[in-house]
Amino acid sequence: MADPSSQSASASADLPGAGRTAVVTGASSGIGAATARRLAAEGFDVVVGARRVDRLTALAEETGARALPLDVTDPASVDAFVDALDRVDVLVNNAGGAFDAAPVAEADLGSWQRTYEVNVLGTVRLTKALLPALVASGAGDLLFVGSTAGLISYEGGASYTAAKHAVHTLAETLRLELFDQPVRVVEIAPGMVKTEEFTLNRVQDREKAEAVYRGVREPLVAEDVADCIAWALTRPHHVNVDLLVVRPRAQAAQHKVHREG
Repeated sequence: MADPSSQSASASADLPGAGRTAVVTGASSGIGAATARRLAAEGFDVVVGARRVDRLTALAEETGARALPLDVTDPASVDAFVDALDRVDVLVNNAGGAFDAAPVAEADLGSWQRTYEVNVLGTVRLTKALLPALVASGAGDLLFVGSTAGLISYEGGASYTAAKHAVHTLAETLRLELFDQPVRVVEIAPGMVKTEEFTLNRVQDREKAEAVYRGVREPLVAEDVADCIAWALTRPHHVNVDLLVVRPRAQAAQHKVHREG
């Protein structure tokens, strides 16, 4: 009779991510947590990083991932995180957020600075630190969770729009700079994604946050984006998904959204 544990190990070895280590930042909620779950299901050894260690611990217990505290805005935290890693094949730069929806004329420069620290400088900081490991893996993946806000401008909340434009440019630039290295550079740019915290953090009002999605039939959820991330990362390594824009069917463009009722 076959050993069940042996059969399980054999099945795991057949999964697309088997033998590869994937780091997911901002993994304590939303797209990051959904991505960690999906990549673990695909056989990746997942390392999750975020500031809220209690949530990370619960996610690690659920998925078998390894949880490490990480604040991408803190160089010492990034150094400690990187030092704790033995190898990295995949980096999913997901940590980010929007913190206001103000027009430029009413810009809160503190909010702008916070937005850039998390979305841009934090992303650059961790990317720079882990890039040698991605190259050394011989088949590295550097994935950025961008936004359609980084592809087209619109009024209100320019701090986030500008930051995501920077992330888009960062991905494009790295693809040019790494053209002769064994590292793919992928950007996933979601449109409307209904997650628990993102919009509330941006508008600071629960009623206004709920109004953003009111009447929208089936907005995207975090698992939809995680599905796109997993698909891009599990293509044969000679296939590079430069940019994947994903919106709910109800959102034809940034400002053209069908709302029922």
